[in-house]
Amino acid sequence: MPIQRIVKMTFELDRSEEFEGFFNEIKDQIAAQPGCFSVKLLRDKLDSGVFFTYSVWDEQSSLDAYRQTELFGMVWPKVKNWFTAKPEAWSTEIKGEAKS
Repeated sequence: MPIQRIVKMTFELDRSEEFEGFFNEIKDQIAAQPGCFSVKLLRDKLDSGVFFTYSVWDEQSSLDAYRQTELFGMVWPKVKNWFTAKPEAWSTEIKGEAKS
Protein backbone atom coordinates (compact mmCIF):
# COMPACT_ATOMS: atom_id res chain seq x y z
CA MET A 1 0.00 0.00 0.00
CA PRO A 2 1.43 3.41 -0.94
CA ILE A 3 2.49 5.78 1.81
CA GLN A 4 2.46 9.54 1.91
CA ARG A 5 5.41 11.18 3.66
CA ILE A 6 4.90 14.66 5.08
CA VAL A 7 7.86 16.57 6.49
CA LYS A 8 7.43 19.97 8.16
CA MET A 9 10.47 22.26 8.12
CA THR A 10 10.79 25.75 9.57
CA PHE A 11 13.38 28.20 8.24
CA GLU A 12 14.48 31.77 8.85
CA LEU A 13 12.81 33.95 6.24
CA ASP A 14 16.11 34.69 4.49
CA ARG A 15 16.79 30.94 4.24
CA SER A 16 13.29 30.05 3.04
CA GLU A 17 13.90 31.47 -0.44
CA GLU A 18 17.23 29.64 -0.59
CA PHE A 19 15.52 26.39 0.42
CA GLU A 20 12.80 26.83 -2.17
CA GLY A 21 15.40 27.33 -4.90
CA PHE A 22 17.40 24.33 -3.72
CA PHE A 23 14.28 22.14 -3.64
CA ASN A 24 13.48 23.13 -7.22
CA GLU A 25 16.98 22.01 -8.23
CA ILE A 26 16.65 18.55 -6.65
CA LYS A 27 12.94 17.68 -6.83
CA ASP A 28 13.23 15.74 -10.09
CA GLN A 29 16.09 13.67 -8.68
CA ILE A 30 13.98 12.78 -5.64
CA ALA A 31 10.96 11.95 -7.79
CA ALA A 32 13.16 9.67 -9.91
CA GLN A 33 14.08 7.49 -6.92
CA PRO A 34 12.84 3.89 -7.13
CA GLY A 35 9.39 3.65 -5.59
CA CYS A 36 8.71 7.41 -5.52
CA PHE A 37 5.50 8.36 -7.30
CA SER A 38 5.69 12.12 -6.66
CA VAL A 39 7.15 14.85 -4.49
CA LYS A 40 5.73 18.32 -3.87
CA LEU A 41 6.75 21.36 -1.88
CA LEU A 42 4.05 23.18 0.07
CA ARG A 43 4.44 26.54 1.83
CA ASP A 44 2.35 27.66 4.78
CA LYS A 45 0.05 30.55 3.84
CA LEU A 46 0.45 32.32 7.18
CA ASP A 47 4.11 31.68 7.96
CA SER A 48 6.32 31.87 4.88
CA GLY A 49 9.21 30.26 6.78
CA VAL A 50 7.28 26.98 7.12
CA PHE A 51 7.41 24.40 4.35
CA PHE A 52 6.13 20.86 3.97
CA THR A 53 7.39 18.25 1.58
CA TYR A 54 4.72 15.81 0.48
CA SER A 55 5.92 12.67 -1.22
CA VAL A 56 4.19 9.47 -2.24
CA TRP A 57 6.08 6.16 -2.14
CA ASP A 58 5.06 2.66 -3.14
CA GLU A 59 6.06 1.33 0.30
CA GLN A 60 8.08 2.17 3.39
CA SER A 61 11.08 0.18 2.22
CA SER A 62 11.46 2.46 -0.85
CA LEU A 63 11.45 5.55 1.36
CA ASP A 64 13.96 3.88 3.69
CA ALA A 65 16.17 3.01 0.70
CA TYR A 66 16.07 6.63 -0.50
CA ARG A 67 17.20 7.78 2.94
CA GLN A 68 20.36 5.67 2.43
CA THR A 69 21.25 7.18 -0.96
CA GLU A 70 24.04 9.58 -1.81
CA LEU A 71 21.38 12.13 -2.84
CA PHE A 72 19.72 12.11 0.58
CA GLY A 73 23.17 12.18 2.18
CA MET A 74 23.81 15.45 0.35
CA VAL A 75 20.37 17.04 0.74
CA TRP A 76 19.50 16.46 4.39
CA PRO A 77 22.75 17.67 6.01
CA LYS A 78 22.59 20.84 3.91
CA VAL A 79 19.01 21.83 4.68
CA LYS A 80 18.99 20.78 8.33
CA ASN A 81 21.55 23.49 9.04
CA TRP A 82 18.94 26.05 7.94
CA PHE A 83 16.19 24.93 10.36
CA THR A 84 14.99 27.19 13.14
CA ALA A 85 12.87 24.45 14.70
CA LYS A 86 13.12 20.69 14.88
CA PRO A 87 11.60 19.15 11.74
CA GLU A 88 8.55 16.95 12.10
CA ALA A 89 7.74 14.01 9.85
CA TRP A 90 4.82 11.66 9.36
CA SER A 91 4.35 8.57 7.20
CA THR A 92 0.66 8.18 6.44
CA GLU A 93 -1.65 5.91 4.52
CA ILE A 94 -4.97 6.76 2.93
CA LYS A 95 -7.92 5.26 4.77
CA GLY A 96 -10.71 6.98 2.89
CA GLU A 97 -11.01 9.14 -0.20
CA ALA A 98 -13.83 10.87 -2.02
CA LYS A 99 -13.74 11.96 -5.64
CA SER A 100 -15.35 15.22 -6.66
